[in-house]
Amino acid sequence: MPTNFTHLHLLTSYSLSCSTINIDKLIKLAKKNKITTLAITDHLNVFAAIKFYQKCIDNNIKPIIGCQIPVKYDDLGRFTPNITILCKNIDGYKSLIKLLSQIHVQKEKNKIYLKREDLQPVFSFKNRGAYNKIINLNDKQKRSGVIAASAGNHAQGVAVSCKALKIECLIVMPVTTPEIKVKAVKRHGAKILLHGDNYDAAVKEAKKISQKEGYAFVHPFDDKYTIAGQGTVGKEILDSEDNYDVIFAPVGGGGLLAGISAWTAQNKSKVKVIGVEVEDSACLCEALKANKRVRLKEVGLFADGVAVEQVGKKNFDIIKECVDEVITVSVDEVCASVKDIFEDTRILSEPAGALALAGLKKYSKKVKGKKLIAISSGANVNFQRLSFIVERSELGENKEKIMSIKVPEQPGSFLGLAKMFGSFQISEFNYRKSSSSIAHVLVGIRTNSEASFIKLKDNLKRKKYKFDDLTSNEISNAHLRHMVGGRINHTLSQNLKERIFRTEFPERPGALLSFLEKFGNDWNISLFHYRNLGSAFGKILIGIEDGEKDSSKLIKQLMNTEVLFSEETENKAYKSYLK
Repeated sequence: MPTNFTHLHLLTSYSLSCSTINIDKLIKLAKKNKITTLAITDHLNVFAAIKFYQKCIDNNIKPIIGCQIPVKYDDLGRFTPNITILCKNIDGYKSLIKLLSQIHVQKEKNKIYLKREDLQPVFSFKNRGAYNKIINLNDKQKRSGVIAASAGNHAQGVAVSCKALKIECLIVMPVTTPEIKVKAVKRHGAKILLHGDNYDAAVKEAKKISQKEGYAFVHPFDDKYTIAGQGTVGKEILDSEDNYDVIFAPVGGGGLLAGISAWTAQNKSKVKVIGVEVEDSACLCEALKANKRVRLKEVGLFADGVAVEQVGKKNFDIIKECVDEVITVSVDEVCASVKDIFEDTRILSEPAGALALAGLKKYSKKVKGKKLIAISSGANVNFQRLSFIVERSELGENKEKIMSIKVPEQPGSFLGLAKMFGSFQISEFNYRKSSSSIAHVLVGIRTNSEASFIKLKDNLKRKKYKFDDLTSNEISNAHLRHMVGGRINHTLSQNLKERIFRTEFPERPGALLSFLEKFGNDWNISLFHYRNLGSAFGKILIGIEDGEKDSSKLIKQLMNTEVLFSEETENKAYKSYLK
């Protein structure tokens, strides 16, 4: 028989800090317990609403959508105690959506909005300018085909535009381009040529091919048609019913900023336009200081979508006349904005895509009562930017190899080893001098095929290098690569009877204390390493001095802690770097 009990306060996996249950499992449990009415009340969001509603209807359960919200923010922007709101009908749901929008912006003392260009077919605004340039080519140029150089978003914009217009397309991409972006361009039907180590080399090759083969070259930003196409972002903002005070746009080559500012100026809009650059690639700011275009000697690559040495000529002329201000932000501020966009939209923005919001947040601190809008320019995030995920996923996909290599302690030995890696991408290179004659080097290598890695190992053998493949070694992956240099004093190590154990602790308060209390004081802990990797369990590496003749005594003591341990005293990684 159906129960009369109804849950009116349930959290889903969208309340990340409090619940991990997904909708499918929640509905299954409700059905199993014969619950006929069910409510969800996630913290400050209704992201689960649509799926929850449909699943409930499919399973003859009455859905109630609600939300847990703070009564107010304190002076530091923190939430005060929450109240729970439930929607009575569709009108109530609409009211709740409006309320949530207001709550999300009230901390800033300004109304903050995002222009979602990550919703474009290529997940960035780049198809706008590319399409406008290509559609304005003459018939002869269209028949001859199109060529472009890009490491990412522009390439996809050109490819998808050519596909729509049925025009032949060739994209020159640096050999260092992430595989995900190469595949994305191929998916849109473009031909690809990998050439050079960077964008500049790819451009030179593209222009060379253009002159030789007659392809029409489509510049990513320094072109009047491209600029005009990007300017449609500004048109859409001004055509909306909202009267914004300031538009924030990210700056690389300056095409998007130039297009938006030109449109606002042409339409005599009072809205301000502000450009935002990353501090380590601020080519526009430097150009404005010098009153002429300058070429940066070094460009930071974290926000790869805006990593440009020099602002476009046409863009610079427009920006000088039409842009109100240009500000810079740090890499840390960009990272914070990536997090903000994810928490509010569940979209993982690329760093360049979150750049404008970072500038908006910085600007917002000095104004009140304004309507501010930032261009969320792209979501083609480089997976390698996600520290923990890339660290472990690449190993899981067999794309990253970890090797321990012995080299002689003599001048030129590191250079000789480096030459062995050739075109391989080195993810890490760790060294700790172990004796007067031998050095142990821990190397991380990214490779797309097992065959290329086998070839590397064969080359190392031929050159008489001694090495171990530690790719599947848990100590190496979880601990060693983060703590090379932890070798104990040589003299002390001769007398230290140390045993090494590996385990996992649940990520909950008191887990470590509980273990230490149960372990007691009969043995001295000589090494302890813990690292929170963002999962439900934290990885632990522990060294214990054991002078007992009966080695089983320590094992029995560890078993009393109710934590499962694996002994790793004979592990090659431990012996090479920590013993």
